[in-house]
Amino acid sequence: MRTELSLEQIIACGIEKDIAIEILPQVNQWLVSFSAADCWQHLTQYILKPNHPFALHELLYKTAYSDWDKSQGIPPAWFPSDEQIQASNIAALMKELKLNSYPELHTWSVQHRAEFWDMMIQRLGIRFHQKYTQIVDLAHGIESPQWLVNARLNIAESCFQAPEDAIAIVFQPEGGSLSAWTYGELNALSNRVANGLVDAGFQPSEAIAITMPMTAESVAIYLGIIKAGCVVVSIADSFAASEIAKRLHLSNAKAIFTQDYILRGGKQLPLYTKVVDANAPKTIVLTLLPSLKLRPGDLTWEAFLSSNEQFDAVPLHPAAYTNILFSSGTTGEPKAIPWTQTTPIKCAADSYLHHDIHSGEVVAWYTNLGWMMGPWLIYASLINQATIALYYGTPTDRGYGEFIQNAGVNLLGVVPSLVSTWKTTGCMQGLDWTSVKGFTSTGECSKPQDMLYLMSLAGYKPVIEYCGGTEIGGAYITGTLVQPCAPSTFTTPALGLDVIILNADGDPSDKGEVFIIPPSIGLSTELLNKNHHQVYFANTPPLPLSSTPLRRHGDQMERLLNGYYRGQGRVDDTMNLGGIKVSSAEIEQVLNDKEGICEAAAIAISPPEGGPSQLVIYAVVALDVQENKTALMTSLQAAIRQHLNPLFKIHDLVIIDTLPRTASNKVMRCVLRDQYRDGKSL
Repeated sequence: MRTELSLEQIIACGIEKDIAIEILPQVNQWLVSFSAADCWQHLTQYILKPNHPFALHELLYKTAYSDWDKSQGIPPAWFPSDEQIQASNIAALMKELKLNSYPELHTWSVQHRAEFWDMMIQRLGIRFHQKYTQIVDLAHGIESPQWLVNARLNIAESCFQAPEDAIAIVFQPEGGSLSAWTYGELNALSNRVANGLVDAGFQPSEAIAITMPMTAESVAIYLGIIKAGCVVVSIADSFAASEIAKRLHLSNAKAIFTQDYILRGGKQLPLYTKVVDANAPKTIVLTLLPSLKLRPGDLTWEAFLSSNEQFDAVPLHPAAYTNILFSSGTTGEPKAIPWTQTTPIKCAADSYLHHDIHSGEVVAWYTNLGWMMGPWLIYASLINQATIALYYGTPTDRGYGEFIQNAGVNLLGVVPSLVSTWKTTGCMQGLDWTSVKGFTSTGECSKPQDMLYLMSLAGYKPVIEYCGGTEIGGAYITGTLVQPCAPSTFTTPALGLDVIILNADGDPSDKGEVFIIPPSIGLSTELLNKNHHQVYFANTPPLPLSSTPLRRHGDQMERLLNGYYRGQGRVDDTMNLGGIKVSSAEIEQVLNDKEGICEAAAIAISPPEGGPSQLVIYAVVALDVQENKTALMTSLQAAIRQHLNPLFKIHDLVIIDTLPRTASNKVMRCVLRDQYRDGKSL
């Protein structure tokens, strides 16, 4: 039973007394008069403002839903209006199919997969040099579907359907002003890149790497490589030289694009020198420093670029590679995952349907081409004739929020840990984000309180949780703008595919490991350096009452009583730290080389209240370092920063006499996780 609030409770949230006196009667009237959902909607529409202290938002949310049945999961914080539903791309698809509800649409999309993808290709306007004669051929089995039989296309051409004078990219360098490129300008520069590659003697199917921040130029380079029929190798600019070298070797890259340094947070972070230390092949360098000296054979950006702004994109087979990306598995070597000409269709379809991107809208997601969300952002925006918004500074500063405001961003993508930082620092308070119609979150498990805070910054707009992977080209489970949004929960499997949750006995359950029911455009069919069948299909159970093999993804999921889903973390020893997958083995290899470390084990722990995973290190150490835990932790953090990624932060270091092992001498990380949860408070 909900109870009325007191004046003291409102004031304690940081509200001035006269304002508290003004709003209290209305708040209490709604609390006793309306259902929980109706009460909350009235509070968000007429009382709560983005500039109010979040403590007030949280108090009213908890009070409005004080009698909520917790077995139903997290209570909804946003409800779509009839007008919003009818204006959505999903509603347009439902109308064309004469379907009356979203569940009917999802059921239809998985029962008629070929027809679904045919409709999406038409709606997205995918361009072909030679049209397909069949959407999918399953003659080689469900693991190896052949999509768009007999077609020839270059997916980069589908990124230029908007009018030439429409804005393709709006961007802002650190310390600079807002600038924009039209679709015509982006097309011309990407053509100059493609011509430059041809002039330099590169052939279709050859791999060309990019290790750069997400800039307007890097987008043009990415599209130019694909237009030339070459294959982009995506390498994060934060990697150490050894990690860059590993990825160049795995992909057999013939050249690499980079820049001399990254300006971030007022600091110049060297990049070209890391590429040189990685013994990279021919390098094309965007230079900001006129004094930079290049290796023999390397080229400046200006020397490389062709003056020819016209280029006929090379048409290729649908299964031809466009991009090689990397994702860590349970061993130390990253999986090399190729994207084909069809993978971007999954990116564009997810964004069209689940993120409801429309022509002319502005999409921002602070990301990098080394993470799948970088290429995803390019295709999700440009194929849908929208605008990419790129900020070159740090996303943790108020400057990023001002960029979102000034660029008129409509869809803002985040990593949950970034939102947590905004909430802690209050750096985004008082900004005008009324242009934002929705948020989307991926990369790691989110915390409900943080997502409620994010929604409050724009006057309560939905957060589309988006969970998938590089090997999917998008999500397998997500949300929509036609269903109520509950913080940190998924509302639906992605349209065009389905999932099933199995318990430890392999039986269908509401809680356990989630498996994907193939096929779908976007799902990988091969890995360059591992056995695809062993990674995704070996020893998986078949779909109950069917011979269809299930595809492993490695996530644990819970289906709630209201039909929504809640993530439960990973089932193996792969971690998600700062939105990046990394294996325990990769971290342990770095730490075990440190002086004083006898052996180490890395685990990820989910906080009891939810939110991003936290890295905990168990270590067996030499006697002379046991008493200086702080110095040891600092040393280990520095090693991770240097050799892996500065985003991987050690939450805790636990000194232990011996690591628990199986009879075959494998470290039992599951035991360490259980011990940490039982014996320590996060």
